[in-house]
This record gives sequence, structure tokens and C-alpha cells, in this order.
Amino acid sequence: MKRLFLFLCAGLMAHATSAQIQAPQPSPSATVQQQVGLTNVELKYSRPGMRGRTIFGGLVPYNERWRTGANNNTTISFDTKVNIDGQELSKGTYAIYTVPKENEWEVIFYEDTNNWGLPEEWNEEKVALRTIAQVQEMPFDMETFTIMINELKNDSAALNFIWENTAAVVPFSVPTDEMTMASIERVMKGPSAGDYYTAATYYHDQKKDLQKAHEWITKAVEMGDPDAYWVLRKKSLIEADLGKKKEAIATAKKSLAAAEKAGNKDYIKLNKDSLKEWGAK
Repeated sequence: MKRLFLFLCAGLMAHATSAQIQAPQPSPSATVQQQVGLTNVELKYSRPGMRGRTIFGGLVPYNERWRTGANNNTTISFDTKVNIDGQELSKGTYAIYTVPKENEWEVIFYEDTNNWGLPEEWNEEKVALRTIAQVQEMPFDMETFTIMINELKNDSAALNFIWENTAAVVPFSVPTDEMTMASIERVMKGPSAGDYYTAATYYHDQKKDLQKAHEWITKAVEMGDPDAYWVLRKKSLIEADLGKKKEAIATAKKSLAAAEKAGNKDYIKLNKDSLKEWGAK
């Protein structure tokens, strides 16, 4: 009994020491996701509060590099290229650093995002883009540091860094027209060889309209790579199921030759088995 009591006590003590106290963070984290035109933008940052302090020119000195928030790096991600102040910024994720000044801010997009605050050693080669943000004085105080993506248009928006009575604004544009025109041209050209192959495969495998499947697979062969043995293989199977044995044999021989050229043993065997089954000579 005494051993059991000691065992239970030890278990309770171990549980107590492994428990963690949960308390709110003084600078809570935030994530902002916003689509601008056809570009997805994501912000991740921490939000310190004023708490009665003078921020710019006080807690955040003028003319010194600032982490732009608290805790881990403030980061921004773009899934397309963007344009800032006439400069192209490639798609990717960047840390945002700033140099607040009384009348303007310097805003830096930095390629290394794995720092707690400022990098121990600043590497100018990791600066992807540097721009100037215009500063606006607000008629009220923003208690909590806030980054907003607003002024949304089809091809542009603005990053707004807001704290105390200061707002620093960085406009940026996105390639909406370029992406839309490319999409229109792609669709208006009609289906690709891959689209026809996928549609024909589905119709054949689901035993739908084989004539339509044959029409599509023929277009896939005509439009695509002449050595695409898997496409030729599918065409031969559709022709066989349509009762077009002569055509199926001819197509299977083409698939076999392309598979042998590519060294694909699986398709070599599949074609040989089908040719034997169909009585090819």
C-alpha cells in the first residue's frame, strides 16, 4: 500500500511539473489574408500596444531600423510578382523592416524571414526591395499596432502601417491584366491535348459515349507528342472497344514502338499482350 501511495504521488508531481500556465501574450499574433485582383497576399505579424507610451520618436526611435511589430519577423507573402514604386518584387515571402522618420518611412522587403526581430548581421544582398512610404497623421490614436491591406482595386492595393497617430502607406500593383489576358488566350484557344486525353480517358473508363471518346483521343494524338505512348495506348483500347480491330492494331503498334523508344517496359508488355489478343501479325 505504501508503495502504491508513493507511486501515485510521483505521478501527480510529474503531471504538475509538465503542466504549462496559459496566459495571453502582450503582443498577440495576427494573420491577414487578402486577394488583390488575382494575387493572394498574406501577412503574419505581432501587435504590440501603446500602453501609455510614446511610440514614434520614443519606443521606436526615428532613423533606426525597426522590426515593424514584435516577436518573430513580420512577414508578407505574394503568390505572384508585384510592383512597388516601379520596382518588381518576385513572388515569395519576405520579412518587412522599416526605418521610421518624422515625414516618411523607409520600408524594406528582406529575403531572410527566420529572425527574431532584427538580423544579428544585416546582409544588404538579402534586400529584395526598398521603398519610401508616405506618412499621414491621423486625428486619433491607434492603440494596437496594425497592418492593413486596403484601397483595393482590381490591379492594386496599399499596405498601411498604423500605430499611435501615424499611418505609413505603401501602394503596390499586381499583374491582374497580364494574368487575365493569358487566361483568356489559353481558354479561347480551346482544350489542350492533355484536356482531350483526360476527357477521352474518363469517357472510356466510365463506359460512356465511345464515339465521343474516340473523337477526343484522336484530337489528343493529333495535337500532342507523337511519341506519347500512353495516349496511343488509350486510343487503341477505345478503337478495340468500338470494334475497330484493324485500327486498334495499327495504333497499338505505334504505341509499342514509342514505348520501346522510351524504354517503358510496362507499356511494352501491355501493347504486346493486346496485339496478341487482337490477333496481330
